Amino acid sequence: MAVIKDPAAAGSSLDPVRARLLAELAEPASATMLAARVGLPRQKVNYHLRALERHGLVELVEERRKGNVTERVLQATAGSYVISPAALAALEPDPAREPDRLSARWLLALAARLVRDVGELLTAAAQARKSLATFAIDGEVRFASAADRAAFAEELADAVTALVAKYHDASAAGGRRHRVLVAVHPAVPTPAPEAGTDEKET
Repeated sequence: MAVIKDPAAAGSSLDPVRARLLAELAEPASATMLAARVGLPRQKVNYHLRALERHGLVELVEERRKGNVTERVLQATAGSYVISPAALAALEPDPAREPDRLSARWLLALAARLVRDVGELLTAAAQARKSLATFAIDGEVRFASAADRAAFAEELADAVTALVAKYHDASAAGGRRHRVLVAVHPAVPTPAPEAGTDEKET
């Protein structure tokens, strides 16, 4: 996974044709091969590939000589991409503007900061060839009522506050600060299967 924070690279990746080419380049391919897959002229594919290569989203992995022509084989530099809010620095959401833990906008601002910060840490760790220590929990709970949801949020806040108080040591020599982010939000409905199709059992 790669995190895009350069505005030009972000714009390039959001182009529908270039996004399709990036997806196709999960495995190495040449412009000729891609042109056949996406139904575009090779020259047009080459134009888009040059833009993606210029922004570091694809890279050359091989050159093949075919008669008088050298065929360039490219591959995406990552299996997936995330665009950091830093790509729109002037419009980047700031959690400090609306510090309300019941606000969906504040939650979104926190999530944006999470993408930005972890993206920068991940890039730095990859360059240093080191691992990045993180931890996350992803789960789902079904509340019987709004009152239960509010009680859950209050107990969760108390538990996290107690844990932070227990382990936080402001005077620890060589200690490293870590950010703790806990979020609760409604689950996005899962699309129903299309008519006439059977769900596969897992």
